[in-house]
Amino acid sequence: MKRLLIELAHQRRYWLALALLGIALEAAALYYQYALDEWPCVLCIHVRILVVAFVLLAIAGLFLARYSTATRILHGVNTLVMLALVERSWQVLAVERGWIFGDCDLDLGLPAWFALDQWFPWIFEVRTSCGYTPFVLFQITLAEVLMVITVLLALLSAALFVASFFERRIQ
Repeated sequence: MKRLLIELAHQRRYWLALALLGIALEAAALYYQYALDEWPCVLCIHVRILVVAFVLLAIAGLFLARYSTATRILHGVNTLVMLALVERSWQVLAVERGWIFGDCDLDLGLPAWFALDQWFPWIFEVRTSCGYTPFVLFQITLAEVLMVITVLLALLSAALFVASFFERRIQ
């Protein structure tokens, strides 16, 4: 397992798979928004921003995979993004379940110089308050699926960050 993680940490295919997964997650979010009329809340938009962040990191990883220092930095930053994604996913789930009080308004909370909701409103505009996510399959909500996916991604990212400090064995 250790050897597999070390190999994966130094290969472009991890970054490609991560970019494709992020694009698929964004496509699914837009499908729910525009095809199923499930409008995003502020927490959902935060999740979308973090997904775009790891897609951009993955694209950088595709180009910089042969440089070990750059790879380590990208794995480290990606792990931080994934941990932030777990935190936002937990907030979505906790508000949905009533574990915490979700006082979400329609303000995304971004600074004026980073107004994604104004530049790309069709992706990043908050349209509803928090508290509900739709069912995906078998009475499993989108928040539950998101929580599982983000925890798995965070664990993989952390493992690959550690593995990136080990050199590959060329056979």
